[in-house]
Amino acid sequence: MLVLGIDPGLTRCGYAVIQGSPGRPPRAITYSVLRTPPAAELGQRLLELSDAVAALITTYEPEVLAVERVFSQHNVRTVMGTGQAAGVAILAAARAGLPVALYTPSEVKAAVTGSGNADKAQVTAMVTRLLSLAEPPRPADAADALALGICHAWRGAALQRRGLARTGPTGALPAGAWGAGR
Repeated sequence: MLVLGIDPGLTRCGYAVIQGSPGRPPRAITYSVLRTPPAAELGQRLLELSDAVAALITTYEPEVLAVERVFSQHNVRTVMGTGQAAGVAILAAARAGLPVALYTPSEVKAAVTGSGNADKAQVTAMVTRLLSLAEPPRPADAADALALGICHAWRGAALQRRGLARTGPTGALPAGAWGAGR
């Protein structure tokens, strides 16, 4: 399964393309961050992110988009930008006909480290180890996107086969929403 993982952010949006399946070591195809200038107008920044995610989808042809579920944080301004970035990534996937899976940070941490309370350093260390990378991925947004891709490749694929894959607030996908892949 080819997964495009997105760690949403308005200034730095991590992305990763992962090849993987349950019970097999994942492989990183590519990873980095998309950056938008903080001084730019919001609409332009969102357009740049949307276009960049669409280009990733066209280039790598993933079977699914895995996005970190935005949750309330202490800084309302930060959570708004994160939510807006997640929204444009989800919209780009919808335009391409890709299913979207949303994961909480705790779900991703648990899938990659075994603990939903792992810190960023532990997640980065496990991502580096699981993908046999020569050095830890930087910045942390790229490591988080890799972790999202691994999470879906392992957990999402297994849940999908059992018909229990979750997305959105209801936790249920309509029948056939995953399709046969590309």
